Amino acid sequence: MKTAIITGGAGGLGQALAADLQGRGWFTVLVDLPGPQLLALPVTSAQRAYGCDLTDGDERAEVFDAIRARHKSIDMVIYNAGVTQIGVFSQGDEVSHRRVFEVNYFAAVETARAFLGDLRQSGGVHLAISSVAGFSPLYSRTTYAASKHALEGFFGSLRSEEAVFGVQVSIAAPSFVATNIGNANSDDSGIARPGSAPDGVDYMSAKDAAAAILKGVFKGKPFIPVGRVARLAWLVNRLSPGLYRRLMERNIRRPQP
Repeated sequence: MKTAIITGGAGGLGQALAADLQGRGWFTVLVDLPGPQLLALPVTSAQRAYGCDLTDGDERAEVFDAIRARHKSIDMVIYNAGVTQIGVFSQGDEVSHRRVFEVNYFAAVETARAFLGDLRQSGGVHLAISSVAGFSPLYSRTTYAASKHALEGFFGSLRSEEAVFGVQVSIAAPSFVATNIGNANSDDSGIARPGSAPDGVDYMSAKDAAAAILKGVFKGKPFIPVGRVARLAWLVNRLSPGLYRRLMERNIRRPQP
């Protein structure tokens, strides 16, 4: 049985990815912040959950060693943990900007570093969950977009380095996935759980997003725009960045400056 590690595994998309993989005969290891949502996840013959703050190096090391001790082979790591931040740059601050990067970028990079050797040994897959904001601008998401652009730059470059070891690196870029709408739980910084944005366009379900992502992964695709909006955004932004910007600004509800 192949094993996949899914960070942000207690969230809607994380659980949908786990369910899809389990349907394919995989064992899934779900890693997320300790709390009620994680505790509610069932421990089954095909699933195990671990609590971990991925921005804490000591916690990462302890949990990753425990996972490695239980599983002879790690065949896929899905970098799904993340936060969003909704708000214009003029109202943000350095602390919140760095916090978004700690979660969305640095935690993923250090997780990749930790399992680099395992995936080389198995000839496995790094799967980074990015966003439309990872390849194009998105209004009132300056920090979030920056973190996702960085994520795509890292994993896109890692792809070339790891190809010689037979390791696949895929980047999935969903548009708006409806997992936490109306349950943002954000503070004054605007940082909130992913999938909670009230100003999204053409939301898709976590189940549909997971199916599209893994379909692309198992076809060996390096980049997977997920959903109608993501596919159109990717195409229009490549062909005419100016047109993309006008369409984006017209369709996303803008907060007051």
